[in-house]
Amino acid sequence: MTQSSPRQIDRLLDVMKRLRDPEAGCPWDVEQTPATIAPFAIEEAYEVMDAIARDDREAIPDELGDLLLQVVFQAQMASEVGHFDFETVAGTIADKLVRRHPHVFGDAALDDDTWEREKEVERLRKAEYGTLAGVALPLPALMRAAKLTRRAARVGFDWDDATGILDKVHEEIDELKAEIGGDRDRIEDELGDVLFTVASLARKLDIDPEAALRRSNDKFTRRFEAMETMLAEKGQTMAEQDLPTMEALWQAAKKIPGMK
Repeated sequence: MTQSSPRQIDRLLDVMKRLRDPEAGCPWDVEQTPATIAPFAIEEAYEVMDAIARDDREAIPDELGDLLLQVVFQAQMASEVGHFDFETVAGTIADKLVRRHPHVFGDAALDDDTWEREKEVERLRKAEYGTLAGVALPLPALMRAAKLTRRAARVGFDWDDATGILDKVHEEIDELKAEIGGDRDRIEDELGDVLFTVASLARKLDIDPEAALRRSNDKFTRRFEAMETMLAEKGQTMAEQDLPTMEALWQAAKKIPGMK
C-alpha cells in the first residue's frame, strides 16, 4: 500500500484552494459556507466507522479522505477571511496531543487519569466550568447520554453495579407504561428516561451503546431481508402477509446460520 507523503497534503490544500477560487473555481464549492458544509462532517465520520466495522481495506482510505476533505474545506474557508488555516488546525491538535501525553513527551508517570486531568485543565482554560461542561450538544443523543453519565460517575454520581441500573431501567419502563395512551409529551419524556438509563447501563457494562445499537440494526436488517427472500422465492411480498405469518418468518430467519 502506498503511503501518502507531506506533498499529498500540500496538493490537497492546493486543490481545495482552486475549487474555492471565485473566478475559476467550482460554483458549488464557492457558494458553500462553514454552516452548509458542517453536517457533511458527521455523515463522513459515520461512513468511516462503517468501513472500519466492515473491515473494508479498500473503502477505509477513501472514506478517511472524504473526512479529511471536511477539515481542509473548513480550513480553506476560514483562511479566506483571515480566521485560521490548515497549519493552525494541524498545529493545534499536535500541541494538544503533546499536552495530554506528558508520560510520552515529558517526565510525568503514566496513570489512567492523565488524559482526563488535562482535558479538565483545557475546559477551565476555556471557562467551561462544571462536571458536565464540554459534552458537545450536537453529538448523537445516545452517545451524549453515555458521555454525560460517564462524567457524572467520575464524581461519584453512579450506581454501585450494573444490577442497580438494570432495576432502574425496569422502573423507567413501568413509568412509561403508565403514560402510554395519555399526553404525548409525557410519553416522550418517559421514553427518553428509558433510553438515557439504558445508555448508562451500557456505560456501566463498558459497552459503547452506539456500537451495540448499530450491531442490532445490522442484525435486524439481515433477518428482515432473509424474510423477504423467503417470500420472494414463493412469489410473495411482505405486504401480503398477516402478522402471525411474519412472526413465523422472523423466527425462521433467526435460525439461519449467521443470523444470530
